[in-house]
Amino acid sequence: MQRLRIQHLTEYHFSAQVTLNQHRLLLRPREGHDVRIESSKLRISPDYEIKWQRDVFDNSLALVNFRTRSDKLIIASEVVIQHYAPAPFDFLLESYAVNFPFNYPTSEQIDLAAFQQLIFVADQFVIREWLQQQDLQGMETFALLVKLNQLISRQFRYQIREEPGVQSPAQTITRQSGSCRDYATLFIEACRSLGFACRFVSGYLHAPATEVGGATTHAWVEIYLPGSGWKGFDPTSGEVTGNRHIAVAVARNPESVPPVSGSFIGAGAPLMKVNVQVNLLIG
Repeated sequence: MQRLRIQHLTEYHFSAQVTLNQHRLLLRPREGHDVRIESSKLRISPDYEIKWQRDVFDNSLALVNFRTRSDKLIIASEVVIQHYAPAPFDFLLESYAVNFPFNYPTSEQIDLAAFQQLIFVADQFVIREWLQQQDLQGMETFALLVKLNQLISRQFRYQIREEPGVQSPAQTITRQSGSCRDYATLFIEACRSLGFACRFVSGYLHAPATEVGGATTHAWVEIYLPGSGWKGFDPTSGEVTGNRHIAVAVARNPESVPPVSGSFIGAGAPLMKVNVQVNLLIG
């Protein structure tokens, strides 16, 4: 078991007072047999009302409504978790799924169908052309996914992008670069074109740099594999996910689960400065 303290600070500073519309927060890790929340603190300014609920993907969602106008917004979250993640390769696939291709059981196809639907339909020619160059024929299912995961990590140049949203898979292939969320989007669309059920994951990655304030939110992918369930793959590092990865939210659409989202109304288009700090500490 690994005990982690996750500190996530988001600050917005405006050049004039604004009216803050409702904000949606996805900051609380997904609990389960592998993650237990030991404690949780949330500090928000200005004065607010908060409502917690589970969204359609069972993510823990906070809806925040503000009572007063302000020239700043501060959201500070601190969560301590106990992480019991098993070894990444400690599982067995169902016999019918060992070799690719395979079909999901009829009893699961309806539930998985939404996670097999392509989002970037216009990019499929480019994606399939790229897949054909990767020599994936005749491979076992898990080996194919590991290879594809590592190929994205090795072939493309990682680039931090501050712009909202994701690049299309065709843009990532053409530019040969992208952020973690761009890599995840390409991996999802490539795997869906092969028939896999996939979902986008937003969360945190623990690494030595995260101990000294060098952390950010992270994105990766989970694929539904019979016998394993939702198995995580991180195409940024090329890893099968383990106890370094802490999932906060999952979604079918890569653009639908930012940690903090919302809007404001201000006269004269006030200037805005944003500061985000993420720390992950052991113990």
